[in-house]
Amino acid sequence: MPKSCIVLPTFNEVDNVEIVVRAVRAYGCDVLVVDDGSHDGTAAIADRLAANDTGVRVLHRPLKTGLGDAYGAGFALVVDDYAVIGQMDADLSHNPVDVPRLLAVIGDGADVAIGSRYVPGGGVGDWSLMRRMLSSGGNRYARFMLGGDVRDMTGGFRAFTSAALRALDPAGCTAAGYAFQVEMAARAQRLGLEVREVPIIFRDRVRGVSKMDGKIAREAIVLITKWGAQRVWRKLRRGNH
Repeated sequence: MPKSCIVLPTFNEVDNVEIVVRAVRAYGCDVLVVDDGSHDGTAAIADRLAANDTGVRVLHRPLKTGLGDAYGAGFALVVDDYAVIGQMDADLSHNPVDVPRLLAVIGDGADVAIGSRYVPGGGVGDWSLMRRMLSSGGNRYARFMLGGDVRDMTGGFRAFTSAALRALDPAGCTAAGYAFQVEMAARAQRLGLEVREVPIIFRDRVRGVSKMDGKIAREAIVLITKWGAQRVWRKLRRGNH
């Protein structure tokens, strides 16, 4: 298996971080924990794990500036050291047992693998009808505005070849929050990278508190609409030349 690393952003995940790091390490992947100034002991646990395992590293960031910023910093640190780089949530909503399945898709020739809730075999556990509608509707809106065939544009369980990650230039993304996932998926398709979706079951966290809020959702809506308008404008300009 190619040398791989999972980038794991954390903010106040004291109940989950050790479980997920140990689970990922059991599959032979290194882990980079990117901690955004947790104040509940998460960083101390991550440091202890790193002190006892050379396959675990910790990047300490003083402030929580958004998921996209955290991933950008983490990817920049590991992209030159690994053939495959992955990303996943630290709250166990993404099941570590699916990590080898994403890596296998990369090994089979894909540039990007996305753990997808919206392909046959995927799902969202015990979500309410309203939450299902909001998530599904958000993905449909992103596809409508940005084009492409990826069904789970907002999913954050992914793997990339190092070459694909460099081409995607995460540090150049404009989204600081969860819209980063949409921006990266749209870029991958625009660049012509081979993107494959792997069915996963997404489950709500059972420990800790969700970091999603109205501000993050509003940012996503505004940015997706902006990117969609820019896409239409580019098409119109090409049509006039």
